[in-house]
Amino acid sequence: MTADEHDHDHPRAHAHAHAHAHAPVAVAPLSRGGPATEDPGLITVAVVDDHPLARHGVAHILGAPPGSGTSTHASGTVSGDVCVSVSVGSLAELEEALAAGAAPDVIVMDLYLDADTPALDGVAALAATTRVMVMSASARPADVLGAIRAGACGYVTKHCSAELFVSAVETVAAGGFSLSAELADILQAELTRVGGGPADPGSPRLSAREEETLSYVARGFTHAQIATRLGVRKTTVDTYVERIRAKLQVGNKAELTRAALARMRRDSTGPAPL
Repeated sequence: MTADEHDHDHPRAHAHAHAHAHAPVAVAPLSRGGPATEDPGLITVAVVDDHPLARHGVAHILGAPPGSGTSTHASGTVSGDVCVSVSVGSLAELEEALAAGAAPDVIVMDLYLDADTPALDGVAALAATTRVMVMSASARPADVLGAIRAGACGYVTKHCSAELFVSAVETVAAGGFSLSAELADILQAELTRVGGGPADPGSPRLSAREEETLSYVARGFTHAQIATRLGVRKTTVDTYVERIRAKLQVGNKAELTRAALARMRRDSTGPAPL
C-alpha cells in the first residue's frame, strides 16, 4: 500500500480449541505514547502470541531491553530503536502486565490465540487505549477487514520480511497505518467488489466525489494519484479529504480506512482459516 501524503502513512493460521483465550480485555486507560524512557526515540512493543517460538522470533527481530537476557535492542529503520518490553502467550497475561504498569507504544498480537475464532473483541478492547498491529498467518479478507474494523492500525502476515515487519511497527507507533503488500491488494479488491455508499441511512452524507475519494484513500492511493484519477488538482483532493474528516469526525489514515469499510454495503464472509 502506498503512503497517504496527508498523514505520512506508509505500508508495507493456526487454530486451536480454547475460545476463552480471546475474551474482551478490560484495560485501564493508557497514554498512547507509552511511559517516559531514558531514550525518547525508543519504541516499546508488547507481543502476544500463543506460540513461544513466534514470540522469540519477534524478540529477535525487534530486540529486547538491554540486560533482559533475550537480546539487545534492535536499530529501527525509520524512527529510532525498537524493543520488546512485554512478551506473553495470552490476552489474560497481557492484561496482567498492563495492570502492573506496562504501557507499550504498540501491541503486536496474533489474531488466533489458542482458539478457532479471531480475537476481534480483544483487538477492539486494546485498540481503545493502545495502537494495535495484528500479526497472523491468516490472510483471509474477512480476518483483515474484521481486524481493521475492530481498530487495528496495521496487519502483517507471518510471511513478511523482518525489514517490512520493523517498518510496519514503526509506522503504527508513529500514528500511521500499515498493511503487508498482499493485504493491501485484498483490501483494494474488497473495496472495489463491494463498492461504497452509506450502509446506514443515519450515517453522514458525503458527496459522490467525497465517497469516491474516500474509497481511493482506503485503498492506499496518495492524494496526487487520486487527483490524477479524478482529473482534478491535488489541492482539490486535499479539500475533499478535509471535508470527509470533518463530516465523519475521523483523523488519521487508519480511521479513514475504517470509515470506508463501515460504509460498505455488506460485509465480507468466507470459510474458516486452515
